[in-house]
Amino acid sequence: MASSTQSRRSNPKTNTRARNGATRKGPGKSTSVQRALEMIESGRATQQDALEVFDALPAVELDFMWGQWKGSGVNTDHPMDGLLENYRWYGKEFIDEDHVHPLLFQTGGGRLFKVNPALMPMGLALTQQWLKKPFMRFLFQTFRFLISTKKTTARLRITRLRGKDSATMCYDALAIHDVFRKVDNDTVLGYMDFKGMDLPFFFALRRA
Repeated sequence: MASSTQSRRSNPKTNTRARNGATRKGPGKSTSVQRALEMIESGRATQQDALEVFDALPAVELDFMWGQWKGSGVNTDHPMDGLLENYRWYGKEFIDEDHVHPLLFQTGGGRLFKVNPALMPMGLALTQQWLKKPFMRFLFQTFRFLISTKKTTARLRITRLRGKDSATMCYDALAIHDVFRKVDNDTVLGYMDFKGMDLPFFFALRRA
């Protein structure tokens, strides 16, 4: 599993470099961006390819993440592949560095609701594939009022992972860090670092 993360605060009012977007220089960066976009578009990659692309992408500053983002999974034959999509996952919302809604889902009619991650069986998701069954989506949607919340349940910090300091969503009640790397001005690649999980889970966020 990847190295542990170390948090530090950053001032959202002064972190403007990532918002403007760095100029791509040389074939390495443009190739990694193209590989990332192709991987996100197809929705799948090998673990090795996903790690190579993630490592090649530039870091993200905190203020780059403000706003609402639409998520999609990158299938790497990970136990969590397809899990969130089964429950109609929409994405994430970043208000400021101390207030983040980490799990936004959609009803069948398209209305968004926020879920408290502490009430989700995240640990079971690594071993119990029946959680991806259609009947679980039905139960989740039917009883969503039991796990919905209006409170923010995560924070945004700069942490160090795999040699780079980058914006990271830290769950308040779970040992999970979602570390982001920049693909382009409206797209990031996410690396889910879950304590006890052998391999990272990859996903993408696109600015809504």
